[in-house]
Amino acid sequence: MRLHNLAPRPGAKHRRKRLGIGESSGHGKTSGRGHKGQRARSGGSVRLGFEGGQMPLIRRLPKRGFNNTDFKPVYAVINLDTLEERFPAGAKIDEAALRSLRLVHGRNDGIKLLARGTVTKKFTVEVDKSSAAAKEKLEAAGGSLVLRERQTKVAGRAILKAAPRKAVKAA
Repeated sequence: MRLHNLAPRPGAKHRRKRLGIGESSGHGKTSGRGHKGQRARSGGSVRLGFEGGQMPLIRRLPKRGFNNTDFKPVYAVINLDTLEERFPAGAKIDEAALRSLRLVHGRNDGIKLLARGTVTKKFTVEVDKSSAAAKEKLEAAGGSLVLRERQTKVAGRAILKAAPRKAVKAA
């Protein structure tokens, strides 16, 4: 198998449907749009969820509960067995070290250490969160765990201290 031998599977590639190219093509005259009506016109489509003026389903159903998924912190998960196989004994493991080995990537609210596997090497691990079992296993092997301080955020912004208001003199 060479690069010049590669080809898509039979039936995987389709010809583009060419519209308005004569009656005998099967896609001539109305170009597959039928006769008249809203969908036959240019720009004649309705928005998602529109039901022709009838009250849409999304508005007929009751709204209940609360959903906080947009603001839920998302942690990158790293396990002890991964640290054991990827780092030498005595290593200082922090976010920069994990990113350099591509064990953590993308945007996260922090890193959480979990206890899968066993640890025999001595590590110094700096993460945002850790399970109790992971901390126990790490310290039993002679390592240490440092928990980073998290920046408190409100609605996606760091909390700012309110500046004192200046008194305004009445003229």
